[in-house]
Amino acid sequence: MTGLTFLTMFMFLMALTAIVPGLLRRFHIPSVVSMMLVGIVIGPNMMDLVRRLNHFLGRGYPTADIYLVLNVLGLLGLVFLMVLAGMEVNFKVLRLERRAVGWLSVLTFTIPASIGYLVYAFFEPGHTIGKLVYASLFASHSVGIVFPVIRELKVTRTRFGVAVLASTVITDLASLVLLAVCIQMSRHVTMLSVPGSISVFDHMDLASWGPWFFVLFITAILAYISLSMWLIPVAAQKVFSRIHHSDDSRLTFFLVGVLAVVLIGEFIGISVIVGAFVAGMAIVRAPGFHDNDQILHQKIEGMGYGFLIPFLFLTIGMNTDLKILFNAWENVAIVILTFLGLVSSKVISGWLAMRLSGFNHKKGICAGLMTVPQLSATLAAANVALHLKMLSPEFFNAIVCLSVLTTIPVPTLVKYLIVKWKIRFDQIEDQLLPDVDNGTEKII
Repeated sequence: MTGLTFLTMFMFLMALTAIVPGLLRRFHIPSVVSMMLVGIVIGPNMMDLVRRLNHFLGRGYPTADIYLVLNVLGLLGLVFLMVLAGMEVNFKVLRLERRAVGWLSVLTFTIPASIGYLVYAFFEPGHTIGKLVYASLFASHSVGIVFPVIRELKVTRTRFGVAVLASTVITDLASLVLLAVCIQMSRHVTMLSVPGSISVFDHMDLASWGPWFFVLFITAILAYISLSMWLIPVAAQKVFSRIHHSDDSRLTFFLVGVLAVVLIGEFIGISVIVGAFVAGMAIVRAPGFHDNDQILHQKIEGMGYGFLIPFLFLTIGMNTDLKILFNAWENVAIVILTFLGLVSSKVISGWLAMRLSGFNHKKGICAGLMTVPQLSATLAAANVALHLKMLSPEFFNAIVCLSVLTTIPVPTLVKYLIVKWKIRFDQIEDQLLPDVDNGTEKII
């Protein structure tokens, strides 16, 4: 059978996802970083490994097929990660911690976006769309990095964890909306469309709508989020109430619902990251979900963290080309200014927001550092901007270098600083505890 090579390769990768994170954890390296390091190491050698396996097993298997399967698993891992991140959001808690969430959301969006705008303007002062695109890329966070780090630190149910995660999602959503507007602005000028896009807005006659097009576009995005938050809990309650709690078909219906929400989002130009996160936030609003669906929740986490999510970070590492760092010396000024501008603006804005919210200096610095990594959403957005000629190749290369330089070391640095500075999140002022009087959660 020609699939024997793939099965052998798959077994090898599964073994790595199980063994390597445990080995590197003793060096305070998060599992997310461990899997990306594995991907970076084996990525350039994948073809050679497959060729050797084909020779050893005596059966050929196209290398492209292996990459295709791994990328599909990585995409599903991204969906699961965003859904699980959304399921961690408690709106009652967010309202109680709205001060920190508000400050972080506003400052970690506006300050980095302003710096990104100025960095691009320094090199290309006359390119308005490019400046706005660079602003959106600077403002974006990486939920896929922040959430696993927060989860591994076991601070998802603390004031710190809630504030950082919620503001990351809000800021990322705002940056994606800004990018979407930039794309539509670019289409007004170039009349180009995003390759492979199924968004109805990418096939509309923009000239006939004029400035009202952007009002319609943003309204559609807000309507999508609002309707999802209302309809999904209703549908989930009706479907799950007819199925026994231990029936595996509950997981099947859950997956169908999540993928349907993601697909609908794609139809109106919403990123899969936002669609999956919205689906996760909505599903936990179904009446009785937390009380009756612990089995379902455990199955979702088991499939996500035990199987699919490791492949997300594995493929991210495999698609990372460190050689680009050496190919960009002619653009070293853009790379350095982009890196310094983003890191400084993120750390300063995060520190300032946390200080205004009552946290100490050390926790403020850690919160700012957590917003630094730029990963899949940023790279995908930069790729679209490059195709539509909203960014030049030099700036695109700078964003790729930025992703490599911020994604791998920063989570490790955050964990190191927490250990080094002996930062604790189990103090009374950090905790979110249930209020027995009204059934909500409060800070004490």
